[in-house]
Amino acid sequence: MDALFYRRIFLVLVLAALGIALYRILNPFWGALLWAGCLAFLLGPLQVRLTHRLRGRPGLAAGLLTLLTPFAIFVPLFLLGVSFANQARTLVNYLQGGGWRIDPTVIDRLHEIPMVGNTLQWLVDNANVSSAQLQGWAVTGAQTLLRNLASAGSNLLLGAVGTAVSFVLMLFLLFFLLRDGRGMLERLVRLVPTPEGRRRELLDVVGNTTRAVVYGSGLTALVQGALTGIGFAITGLPSPIVFGVLATLLSLLPAGGAALVWGPAVIALLAMGSTGMAIFMLVWGVAISVSDNVLRPLLVSHHAPVSTLAVFIGVVGGVSAFGAIGLIAGPVILTLIGTLLRFLDESLATQQD
Repeated sequence: MDALFYRRIFLVLVLAALGIALYRILNPFWGALLWAGCLAFLLGPLQVRLTHRLRGRPGLAAGLLTLLTPFAIFVPLFLLGVSFANQARTLVNYLQGGGWRIDPTVIDRLHEIPMVGNTLQWLVDNANVSSAQLQGWAVTGAQTLLRNLASAGSNLLLGAVGTAVSFVLMLFLLFFLLRDGRGMLERLVRLVPTPEGRRRELLDVVGNTTRAVVYGSGLTALVQGALTGIGFAITGLPSPIVFGVLATLLSLLPAGGAALVWGPAVIALLAMGSTGMAIFMLVWGVAISVSDNVLRPLLVSHHAPVSTLAVFIGVVGGVSAFGAIGLIAGPVILTLIGTLLRFLDESLATQQD
């Protein structure tokens, strides 16, 4: 009994030490590894079909997909990141240079609105605030907010590509995961100490969650961001790429979404006296927000629904922990943890019965 106990303790300690060592070895490459794993999973069906077309040569199929991946995904993403950074600088210079001015007649018209007018009059009477000061505060606040948002969005986009070493490593890992990933995954799954049905359910949860996040939340956010950028370009507002990217990111939030971008745009157009364009932006923005209720169910109809709370917390925490890939990895990890906890709860309930 003592010898058996000793062997178990020794095995646990060795496994713990090896796990810590493995974590330290892989720590610089988690981003590349997660990108490679996610892309290999999404490209898996295409790898199978291409292997069949190439008469059973998985290595050649994986090589072709690996070579095409930078041109199809990362080159456009890198160009978008550069354009975002350039337009963000232009936007800040535009605001600092006094390019945006509030139409003075707007302040006068606001005085005619009962509650708003009373508040403005109270500020004028008790705080000695003039229309010029209100305009200055609005411009300064917009500069600070947009500078922070532009910096965060630029870092997220450029961080999606990462350094040259991480990019090359990601492609290297992608090739082997495409070629051998299915067999590696099956061997890893067999190590999970649960019945076969549970292991299959875990795989289904990971797969369905990944597809739901990418095709449901991801593509819906991209469409809403693109439409927001088009709306900014039509109305003549500056830096449409910047606001399009911000709308894409904010579309992942459970509340507000793209309206947090096009809503202030409507107010800004009204403040500048462009009433016609403000009405157009309002109608365009409502259509963008309504499209979420159409696109998301349509894109995710063949996959398991993902909790909105899991997506929100997973996206925010995932980006903080893993960078841009956290947009996908965060919700997947949270959903996987929730499934494992459900398995544990069901097992405990069975044992009590």
